[in-house]
This record gives sequence, C-alpha cells and structure tokens, in this order.
Amino acid sequence: MAIQSSSGGPQGVKASAPRLVAPQATVAERDGGRDEGLRPKRLCDYVGQAELKQVLAIALEATRQRQEALDHVLLYGPPGLGKTTMALVLAEELGVRCRITSAPALERPRDIVGLLMNLQPRELLFIDEIHRLNRVAEELLYPAMEDYRLDLTVGAGPSARTRSLELPPFTLVGATTKAGSLSSPLRDRFGLIQRLEFYSCEDLEAIVRRAARLLQVELLPAAASEIARRCRGTPRIANRLLRRVRDFASVKGHGQVCELVAAEALAMHRVDSRGLDASDRRLMELLIDSYAGGPAGLDTLAAALGEDPDTLEAVVEPFLLQLGFLQRTPRGRMVTEAGRRHLGAA
Repeated sequence: MAIQSSSGGPQGVKASAPRLVAPQATVAERDGGRDEGLRPKRLCDYVGQAELKQVLAIALEATRQRQEALDHVLLYGPPGLGKTTMALVLAEELGVRCRITSAPALERPRDIVGLLMNLQPRELLFIDEIHRLNRVAEELLYPAMEDYRLDLTVGAGPSARTRSLELPPFTLVGATTKAGSLSSPLRDRFGLIQRLEFYSCEDLEAIVRRAARLLQVELLPAAASEIARRCRGTPRIANRLLRRVRDFASVKGHGQVCELVAAEALAMHRVDSRGLDASDRRLMELLIDSYAGGPAGLDTLAAALGEDPDTLEAVVEPFLLQLGFLQRTPRGRMVTEAGRRHLGAA
C-alpha cells in the first residue's frame, strides 16, 4: 500500500529542547518514518482501544458487504495514541491507498483541490491536526464530504461563475488533539466520531513486547513492565524508550534485557518510575523549594525556569495534572501531597 505524506508546521507553542517523554512526534519520527516498521497493519494486530476497534470493525464489515466508501471518521485524543496508525489500518483493511497530509500543509485552495481531484474510488484521505484547517479549505471540504462534489469559482467580479466537479466516493479520516476547536459544520459531517484513550499498563506491555520482537531485542517480561510503567500511557513514548534501552544494552554488552538493565538505561535518561523527566521534576522542586509548594503564578514559574509560559502550560503541566501531582488554582500552581511524596519532600 502506497503512502503519500506531507509534514505539518509548528503547533502554536514555541520550540523547546526535545524531551524523551514528549508525546509529539519528533522530526525524525515524522519525516523519516522511523515507526513505520512498528505500526500494526491490521485491526487484529492493533493493541488496546477495545471500544474503538469494536465500532470500526462493524463499520468496516458493513462497508465491505455493501462495497461502499467508509463513512468519514474523526479520531481525537492526546498525541501519540495511534490516530495515524488507525487511519493506515483502516486503509489496509479496505484494501485501498491512504493519502496522508496535515492541515498546516493545506495553505492554498489549490492544495486541497489537488488532493481531492486525485482521489480514487473508496480511497482514504487522512488530514492530521484537522482543527487547524483554514476557512477556505474547510468550506471546500463541506460539499466534498457530503455530496462528493467540488464547487470551484472560476473568474472574478461580474464574470465569476461556479463550476461543480464530481468526486469519487472517498473517506476522510480527520485527526485532532483539540476536538473542541473544530467548527460545528465540519464536525457534523463526520459519520464516526471516536476518542482514543490513554493505554493501560497491560496494553503497553503487549506493545513493548511486540516492538521488541520486531526490533530483535531479547526483552524479559519484567523489563517490558518497567518500560510500560514509564511511558505515560502513550505507545509512541513506549517505542522511543525501548529504543534507548536497546542502545544501552547493546553498548553495555547485555544480550538479554532484564528489569535492572531497563531501569538503569532509563535512569540515565532521567526518566523516573512514573515517567517524569527532568523538566517535570524541576517545576515541582521549584514550587516546593522556593514557594513552599505554591501557589505560584505561571509567569513567575516560567521566568524562574527560563521557559516560555505557553510551553510550560502546554507541554510540561498536562501530565503532572493527570497524575494528580500538580493543581491549577485561581491563585496559581500548587504541588499536591502525592507530588511531594513522589519527590520525597517533607
């Protein structure tokens, strides 16, 4: 199955130093296809997301029976959970090609027109970060999704006229980390709207063991559990940590990766037992040491850490909030008792 891709632009947050536990894809992972060999190809190989797989399995079987295009699908949820992978799985299950692009790459009307005009019957068009589509591209999609028709304006001024072009039946798969940012007209045109949840530790262990087999790493079950506990419920981070463990074991001469080797490798990268890295601990330690645990304002913390406030809010804080180690209050940020215990603070 051929794949056509184009990478997206910046995500609206100032760039900071790359983090091993960041859920966003790195440039190498996005442009170099580093995870291509680890992606499952069929729905039966896709680990986790049981409810999502059940819904899509029924839709796929009904589509195959009727020989129609699959309904348009919107996948939303945090980054790194497998939205792109699921789009590729859907294309593989239907036996069609998946064309991949991202919303920031569709800057001009001709970009989206060219994609739609080149689609073959029942093909999938995957648009990542679809909430960032500009208004013109979004309005071109409305008749294309609803009536398989492309409305183009030819000419300008009094001589302008509208020309309609028929499109073959196709499936648009949109992915977004911000479902609330989608306009209602666009969201209403999706037949299937599904959320991807964070993965359980058991599912992550299965993902790590499968990736280890594909990477030809001899990984003991306890080592797989050690990696799964530190990857923040995200398969992309699990694969990234596994690669760092593989590098460490290879250089240190460990033919078999046990729990101690995995823990030592990840400790070297400053990823602790709950998946916190140096940036997470710096924020919490600053709050405890300098502000007695808080509250402290976001701008104050950003200035003290030398970080951009938007980066701190969008990149560092979410996982700490998810774990219950940090609280956002009207007066500022506070470290919880659970956060203090994790750091070993009094």
